[in-house]
Amino acid sequence: MTTLRSLLLNRLDGAKRVAVLAIGSEFRADDAAGILVGKSILKKNKSRRLKVFMGETAPENLTGEIRRFKPSHIIIVDTADMKESPGTVLLLKPEELSKDITFSTHKMPAEILIEYFIKTMGCTVTFIGIQPLTIKFGTKPSKHVKESAREVASAILGAMK
Repeated sequence: MTTLRSLLLNRLDGAKRVAVLAIGSEFRADDAAGILVGKSILKKNKSRRLKVFMGETAPENLTGEIRRFKPSHIIIVDTADMKESPGTVLLLKPEELSKDITFSTHKMPAEILIEYFIKTMGCTVTFIGIQPLTIKFGTKPSKHVKESAREVASAILGAMK
């Protein structure tokens, strides 16, 4: 079975600069998945080629800052309802996103943001979705999503070595 780290190593082949766009809301339980990943990477990152952008619920507000970083690759991490078990992680290329996947509570649809990055920056975009248990307002993230967020952060950091 192929691990997330090995999939990322393949996907990031030749990467000069990698931007991680962490999306979600810490106020909506498992919708915090992307934010948990971003915070974990920020604590442990030692690579100058990797930069985390905390997009939270308005990732479109960071497009200028991301452009200035000039990434060759962008990894978007968000909660995604993929009709899977809570904590399930899927790594998808933009063309693999389907109508059956619904994204977190942010304002701009992920598909539009991804298309913008590809067309205006010419970079490679990878989407990592984490299946939530619940996105109920005012509750904490589930143990499934917290564990998956740690694994995703570790895989991203490991792929940057």
